[in-house]
Amino acid sequence: MSKEQINTAAKWIQSARRVAAFTGAGISVESGIPPFRGPDGLWSKYDPSYLEIDYFLRNPEKSWQIIKEIFYDFFGKAEPNQAHYTLAAMEQAGLLQTIITQNIDNLHQRAGSRNVYEYHGTSGELICLACGGIIQPEKIDLDKLPPKCPICGGLLKPNFIFFGEPIPEQAAQQAVYEAHHADVFIVVGSTGEIMPASLVPTMAKEYGSKIIEVNVEPSNYTRTVTDLFLQGKAAQVFTDLGAALGLTETIARLKQNNPLQT
Repeated sequence: MSKEQINTAAKWIQSARRVAAFTGAGISVESGIPPFRGPDGLWSKYDPSYLEIDYFLRNPEKSWQIIKEIFYDFFGKAEPNQAHYTLAAMEQAGLLQTIITQNIDNLHQRAGSRNVYEYHGTSGELICLACGGIIQPEKIDLDKLPPKCPICGGLLKPNFIFFGEPIPEQAAQQAVYEAHHADVFIVVGSTGEIMPASLVPTMAKEYGSKIIEVNVEPSNYTRTVTDLFLQGKAAQVFTDLGAALGLTETIARLKQNNPLQT
């Protein structure tokens, strides 16, 4: 990644009518959240069958033991990094209209982003499978598994999609809208391996978007749809991009507004 590439990315973003970001697990690695796949991924340690919806319904207590360990004991300690804050600052400056994220960690919202569509749902909510009620995890004693709905006593499930469940309709519709209308599509930390999410940047390219990719290593997108490849860790790339966009002060202010940021 060169300074010239960063300046080109900044120019494209500043001159675009509509910019969307599409984020995957790689953006949160520097927040301490490992990816699910790969040699150091979570699925090398945990059996993904615990997150199959049919298994969950048959064995909710066993599934919840793994869910709690990964998504509430471990993920709960993660904080937004520079990439999350830069995207939030871009939104505040009117340089980014939407984030479509594959992540369920809520770090975009905690960094200050508002227009976020969670393609795979969120760990920041629990949904009752009996009454449909939405409950905040911090209001539930997760030491008693499986957790039960305080309204009706039904089984609670994290409000992200399990294997075998459909993509949330609103997020799916917004992803298609952005693919059709964004002039610039910023792909961050996504390898393009997860269907159907992987189709979104490809669709954007087909409708004329310029694709800026930020990844540590080349992905399935790099040689197929990417127009500008900013190779490097997301936090460093977005530090440079934020400076090129004149957002350094806005980013610092967003960090100050997060009392847990170190």
